[in-house]
Amino acid sequence: MVPESDIETRVKKVLVDIFKGKFEAHEISIEADIVQDLGLDSLQAIEFLLRVEEEFDIELEYESLSLQTLRSVRQFSAETVQPLAGGEEGAEPREART
Repeated sequence: MVPESDIETRVKKVLVDIFKGKFEAHEISIEADIVQDLGLDSLQAIEFLLRVEEEFDIELEYESLSLQTLRSVRQFSAETVQPLAGGEEGAEPREART
């Protein structure tokens, strides 16, 4: 089993906030389909993407996003967030920046 990355942990934290108590972070598998397994609806998807942008201080390329992008926390983190956030070292939490 591949350990969870910092980016995946932070994406899960955003999901916990979006679902407002429906899930705890430990209940969200990084392999879970965010739409099918967790039940993310279209309004929550918009909120999720905006919160991810805020969390990582990035601008997502909405033209290239699709439901396929949200097939798992791991896939979304690796293919969408990590390239824009500059990898593990470049992806510091907002609170940690000075």
